[in-house]
Amino acid sequence: MKVVNINEVPVEEIPHVREGVFRTRRLLTGDPNSPGNFALQLVNTPETYYSPRHRHNFDQVRYQIEGDFDLTTDGIMHPGDVAYFPEGTRYGPQDSKSSSLTLVLQFGGVSGSGYLSTEQYENARQELLKTGTFDKGVFTRTGDDGKKINKDAYEAVWEQVNGRALVYPRPRYNKAVFMQPGNFNWVPLDGQPGVSAKLLGVFSERRIRIARYRIEAGASLSLEDNAIFFIDSGSGKVDGKKIEQHGVVYLDNKENAVMTAEVTIELLQLGLPYFAS
Repeated sequence: MKVVNINEVPVEEIPHVREGVFRTRRLLTGDPNSPGNFALQLVNTPETYYSPRHRHNFDQVRYQIEGDFDLTTDGIMHPGDVAYFPEGTRYGPQDSKSSSLTLVLQFGGVSGSGYLSTEQYENARQELLKTGTFDKGVFTRTGDDGKKINKDAYEAVWEQVNGRALVYPRPRYNKAVFMQPGNFNWVPLDGQPGVSAKLLGVFSERRIRIARYRIEAGASLSLEDNAIFFIDSGSGKVDGKKIEQHGVVYLDNKENAVMTAEVTIELLQLGLPYFAS
């Protein structure tokens, strides 16, 4: 189990291969050697950010905390909204007209293609800059014949790390799934007095779970394994460890823990995919 409070994590400024400089807190990272590797970040996106319509060979969940995030043809994420971006499914373009704060979880999806670590990503980006340029989500280099060759920025980075062409998984969903948790009803949780839940969705055969929970002051919630819990408001303890607003808890496979609220807690659960051992 990992418990991370927001004041324990420094703010970093990271240039993005698509466009703009992000101010981010890296809250959690997984095992880069695992198909279920993941990265959880709290990201301040600048108004200069732009990304063309694209797809990934990994999964992504976003939770909008402050400001609006415009995904043009897919819709606009408002504070409180959650969206699931499945691997292989195209989305965007993204055109940020104002700064915003978003919780971003990126993780290895159903195909088992895994997810690049921050170190792998940055090392590959620096190597690619020796032979080309990044601009508005596209990597451009000059071929041996003197002609320009364009490639999706992330695709170029992935291929630099892996030394082979990226093959995208076939999409399981035609579009990204946008959710408005405020329009869901709280349902009391059986056997756990003082706890209510909103199940937002379960996706794919790997059972990616997205839900919200409310734990009244003095009540306790038994946390599921293989999941991340983001504290939206309130405070309490997880197996005796203090947890506060915008803190996170991560439980690996077959780990168990109990969260007890001292001040009423509302949280977002992001259940990671289950892979066979």
